[in-house]
Amino acid sequence: MMSSESKVSLECEDLDQCLQDVAVEARELYLDPQVPYLDLPPSPLDFHRTWVSPNKPVIIRTAIQHWPALNKWKPQYFRQTLGQKEVTVAVTPNGYADAVYDGKFVMPEERTMKFSSFLDIIERKTQPNGVFYVQKQNSNFTEEFQEIISDADVEISWATEAFGKLPDAVNFWMGEEAAVTSMHKDHYENLYCVISGQKTFTLLPPTDLPFIPYGLFQPARYHENAEGAFDMIDAEGADFVPWIPVDPLSPDLDRFPQFGHTHPLTCTVKAGEMLYLPSLWFHHVQQSQGCIAVNFWYDMEYDIKYNYFKFMEAVVARKNKVFKRKK
Repeated sequence: MMSSESKVSLECEDLDQCLQDVAVEARELYLDPQVPYLDLPPSPLDFHRTWVSPNKPVIIRTAIQHWPALNKWKPQYFRQTLGQKEVTVAVTPNGYADAVYDGKFVMPEERTMKFSSFLDIIERKTQPNGVFYVQKQNSNFTEEFQEIISDADVEISWATEAFGKLPDAVNFWMGEEAAVTSMHKDHYENLYCVISGQKTFTLLPPTDLPFIPYGLFQPARYHENAEGAFDMIDAEGADFVPWIPVDPLSPDLDRFPQFGHTHPLTCTVKAGEMLYLPSLWFHHVQQSQGCIAVNFWYDMEYDIKYNYFKFMEAVVARKNKVFKRKK
């Protein structure tokens, strides 16, 4: 008698069909049709068994209710505690930092400014040229915001126990509504906590990788010139950057027809809520004006899951003829 595994291998003669089957089976076997909610934080064992091990996102409603930041982090408080502090701010002409624009992978211009001046922009007391976002992802919360670090935790205790390690980075995010995070994936287990406002995530599981277009793009950086226009300055001698050129909110299916096979999940994380965003999930993020968040990056386990993902990544790159190359 032919086993079910043998039957599948015989039926799956076309590579495209095989890759589609992976995504279909993931949705049928274990993925949720929408991001579920938990009313209370899970135990370390339950978190690992129910969410981390199967690589599934979840929103936890009360995980940070004890943080003073939920009540304290208002513009007046920030002006008193951080007003004269110099902070690094990402500036773009269109709100898209680290994104594909005009055939290039463009990074933001980074400026240093007083936090009070940044707050003037957030509160729309001034109207500068460009879109401003505090988004430096170097554990800036623990490294640059010592004045307010006691208002929030620097680890999530039950997650630290579940992962068996401390977070690699704890990041502070605050910016304008026009600031958008383009679709990408990270090699981190991400616990994303919204303090004020809300963030809307568009999520795609790793098994949708075959339908997500990648390209290799010349890296560049925005720079505002003397006339107030933003130039794109190429990074000389740098490797081309693999990135996703599609906008999941308005995909060009004529250009990227395979993207039509994806099944995005959309969820909105509100103030006081935490999203567990598993490693290797593709995500695109929008936010409300002045939204404030803190996220925790725990390094993923480079186990068989990562091994299989890298194999699929290599197969898809070969199929689509996308190869790493240098300038």
